[in-house]
Amino acid sequence: MAKELSEMSLEELWQLFPIILKEHNPEYSSWYLEEKESLINIVGKNNIARINHIGSTSVKGLIAKPTVDILLEINNDCGVQDLKERLLNNGWLLMSYSDDSELRIVFNKGYTEYGFAEKVFHLHLRYFNDWNELYFRDYLQLNKEVADEYGKLKLSLKDKYEHNRDGYTEAKTEFIMKYTEIAREKFGEKYKGEKR
Repeated sequence: MAKELSEMSLEELWQLFPIILKEHNPEYSSWYLEEKESLINIVGKNNIARINHIGSTSVKGLIAKPTVDILLEINNDCGVQDLKERLLNNGWLLMSYSDDSELRIVFNKGYTEYGFAEKVFHLHLRYFNDWNELYFRDYLQLNKEVADEYGKLKLSLKDKYEHNRDGYTEAKTEFIMKYTEIAREKFGEKYKGEKR
């Protein structure tokens, strides 16, 4: 019988869930839309400030981990504990929780004790704000050369960090921040006051 995910060490989890990169799947956008509707029903429209498909799966043609990242921004008066319980009761697993200076909660869906399910999601739950991920996504969507460069960077890191997600993420940070800053200059404060 397989160990429960909650009983596994970080090393065991990284072995079970390695870094996998795949060609872009056109189905990612429909996976997102389906999950978005489910989240609206779980969380309640009145609690949601904005919801977006972010990460590499939101950029057509970009090689990516087959994981749909969703940024769910909630209103400041939303009951976070109640919301957390609702998500846990609807198939989401809590990955990390931080509300030191700002709320950052990450949930996942599609991780099983036998490895990845067919559809995998990461849900980034935060208060409404001007998040870098939105700018980086928009910049990659508009600049195919930069998206291709990002894909090559990820491929160059895959073997070294196949079983080290933190190392993989850290190794991409300089590239991401460089183009996020360029995107912020280009787009201004595009997401500062826009709720949708």
